[in-house]
Amino acid sequence: MREYLLTLCITAAVTYLLTGPVRKFAIVAGAMPEIRARDVHREPTPRLGGIAMFFGLCAGLLVADHLTNLSTVFENSNEPRALLSGAALIWLIGVLDDKFEIDALIKLGGQMIAAGVMVMQGLTILWLPIPGLGNVALTQWQGTLLTVALVVITINAVNFVDGLDGLAAGMVCIASAAFFLYAYRVWVSYGIEAAAPATLFAAILMGMCLGFLPHNMHPARIFMGDSGSMLIGLVLAAGAISITGQVDPDALKLFAGSEKEAVHQTVPVYIPLLLPLTIIAIPAADLILAIVRRTWRGQSPFAADRGHLHHRLLEIGHSHSRAVLIMYFWSALIAFGALAYSVNSASMWIVLGVVFLSAIGLVLLLLPRFTPRAPRWAEHFVPPRYRRGAAATASGPVAAPAVPIAEEPRTPVAAGARSANGATALSAPSRRLDTDKAGAGGHGLVGRTPAYRRSNRS
Repeated sequence: MREYLLTLCITAAVTYLLTGPVRKFAIVAGAMPEIRARDVHREPTPRLGGIAMFFGLCAGLLVADHLTNLSTVFENSNEPRALLSGAALIWLIGVLDDKFEIDALIKLGGQMIAAGVMVMQGLTILWLPIPGLGNVALTQWQGTLLTVALVVITINAVNFVDGLDGLAAGMVCIASAAFFLYAYRVWVSYGIEAAAPATLFAAILMGMCLGFLPHNMHPARIFMGDSGSMLIGLVLAAGAISITGQVDPDALKLFAGSEKEAVHQTVPVYIPLLLPLTIIAIPAADLILAIVRRTWRGQSPFAADRGHLHHRLLEIGHSHSRAVLIMYFWSALIAFGALAYSVNSASMWIVLGVVFLSAIGLVLLLLPRFTPRAPRWAEHFVPPRYRRGAAATASGPVAAPAVPIAEEPRTPVAAGARSANGATALSAPSRRLDTDKAGAGGHGLVGRTPAYRRSNRS
């Protein structure tokens, strides 16, 4: 565990330290596209944050290769090298897209090629545990097609959810934390060496996301872009492929009996890993809804719009930060709920806890739909917007002033004019201010008393 924590910290540190220089490079390179209709940020923000994340991945693999225990992962398996080659290819495609906005079909082809490169080096699904049938061996073509499909779906699910500051990095970090705990349990508790690469991938993925998040939280100073979202999606899919279909369920020896019975009873353990979309269920749901919505409208499934889940949260009335935290909450509930269920599927307390937390999540989700008011005795302990007086002020008519104030017509001024305090004014200063300034300089007599005007003439 110490070596995993060291790898995680090194990956996070390298990613964090490189993100600042990468931001300056992105500004110089012009990787700051104009704000689009579907964007929620208001100022052009540089992309290419995936550059720092990729070098963090390389640093994590390099450090792990020189550690005493983790070096055996590189000696016994070719999967770390397969991950690095596939990640390098998908990262290059993402960098080109962040700079030049390449076509969606070209990106899809690149994703399939990156997945094929990993399959050629041994990172593929060999068999599947199916209830009632046991381990079903896959042919080479079946394993390749299933692996490529899993990689492409996971990459696009993460890419689709990357719409708010810190959203994609935080959700993938939560998913990888749950994934790490399960893979580490399989490797250490049951002595299954085939789970070691997946454990390493999850630790490095956590470091990549944690190192980038301080720069990407709202208001974000840099975006990860497609170079980052596709990269972390590929790493997450690679970890799931590494442990799913290569670890024999019967080797866990959790249950006595035939192989079919063991597979049938360990299905709760393998469901979260068979398809990583059950871990990142929120991005997966967003992906499916986006495809259905765009196809129903006659658009391309890859056409961009403002119908994603995070956009809907903003439309409900949540702030930017609250929408991100709500998505974090649901991702953690699904990921760690599945993890707890895989450990002890017979415990009713786990089900009750998930149901209770889901109810809390629904209340938080629908909070902007109503504005609760505190009782009179508690008004001094809550923010002003929850007091009854604030509701009356907001909904009731505004009282008219005792003395009517005549509105003076304002003449527009050019943008860039200086106001009295030296700031740039967008509207004309008041007439009284102009007359006072003129009188103070000794060149204007308007606004002075008649006695003052006579004495000044004399």
